[in-house]
Amino acid sequence: MIFGAFERMVAFRYLRARRAEGFISVIAIFSLLGIALGVATLIIVMSVMNGFRADLIGRILGLNGHLGIYADTGPLTDFDAVAARVRQMPGVVSATPLIEGQVMATGENGAASGALVRGIRPDDIRNRGLIAEHIVAGSLADFGDDGIVLGERLARRLGLGVGGRVTLIAPEGTDTAFGTMPRLKTYEIAALFNVGFYEYDNSFVYVPLAAAQIFFRMPNAVSDLEVFVADADRASQEGRAIAAALGGRVRIVDWQHANSSIVNAVEIERNVMFLILALIILVAAFNIISGMIMMVKDKGRDIAILRTMGASRGMVLRIFMLSGASIGVVGTLAGFALGVVFTDNIERIRQFIQGILGVNLFSAEIYFFTRIPAHIQAEDVATVVLMALALSFLATLYPSWRAARLDPVEGLRYE
Repeated sequence: MIFGAFERMVAFRYLRARRAEGFISVIAIFSLLGIALGVATLIIVMSVMNGFRADLIGRILGLNGHLGIYADTGPLTDFDAVAARVRQMPGVVSATPLIEGQVMATGENGAASGALVRGIRPDDIRNRGLIAEHIVAGSLADFGDDGIVLGERLARRLGLGVGGRVTLIAPEGTDTAFGTMPRLKTYEIAALFNVGFYEYDNSFVYVPLAAAQIFFRMPNAVSDLEVFVADADRASQEGRAIAAALGGRVRIVDWQHANSSIVNAVEIERNVMFLILALIILVAAFNIISGMIMMVKDKGRDIAILRTMGASRGMVLRIFMLSGASIGVVGTLAGFALGVVFTDNIERIRQFIQGILGVNLFSAEIYFFTRIPAHIQAEDVATVVLMALALSFLATLYPSWRAARLDPVEGLRYE
């Protein structure tokens, strides 16, 4: 639809209401602000949800493999031979033997906490980028024998640092003539890591594989093989191929099934938040309708004069459509700019507000992360902008149609 110079001039003139028409102007301003805030809020929330999902999956896959290969029953024996076969499969990046087990960790001062022990070979943990790149104290070079690696938050809870000694107590004790005795072992802390994910930083303990085999009584066996593939989204297909190559003698769990509750919850929250916040834009669109209807009623005499001077119904229709659409376009652009700028600076804004109020606005214990993740996706922004523009345009149709259908005689009669 092409708007002529005459339609543009009259449309923009109607948006600059006189003092007697101030209420209409106020409605237009609130409609514009509603659309701007709705677009900005949607962009911010969708970006935070995208960032949360990306960081969550990135940390899950950084410390946990895309696939876990387990024996049908009991621990996995001849694991090195199985790992060698798996590494030869196309699409497989690495296969790492692991031992996992729950323990009670106690510090030198008597503090205790539950922990998850992961037995891993020294070379494998040094090749694990998420751990190696987030060592905050000590060095992985000292990982081995009785040197272990702890999450920084777990070490802090136990009152320990690098060089401190932590005692691990296994849930299964040792049967003796005097009853069941707890099985425990004391290790020296070689390094601390902080990956920014509360659950891992607060509970993970990495122990050399050989020491874990002794501690958990798994000689010549491991809990599972942790497999990384080239494309995480194809993990289930790669798992079926590996199972076929191994003759179906193993049980394979992919990361999507292992973490399905978390991934599905984040996706559902993202979709629900989009629907709820889209209502803000819808309400602003209804404000445009009410404001335009009032404008049409107020401009009845002007419309009648334009019609008697030769203006067609189409010209009147375009004048009021342009008036309403202008509110939507300006509001959408303002919301787009506000949303992008706010998202790019959301962590600095959080720190600023947190400093003023003196409260923790993003507790790691609740939200898993130590910062607010935000990732702007072009397709999401485009969806929000196009939706706002479409609703703004649709909101102008009925009032503009009413203006175009106004009888000039009726318009002049009530003046």
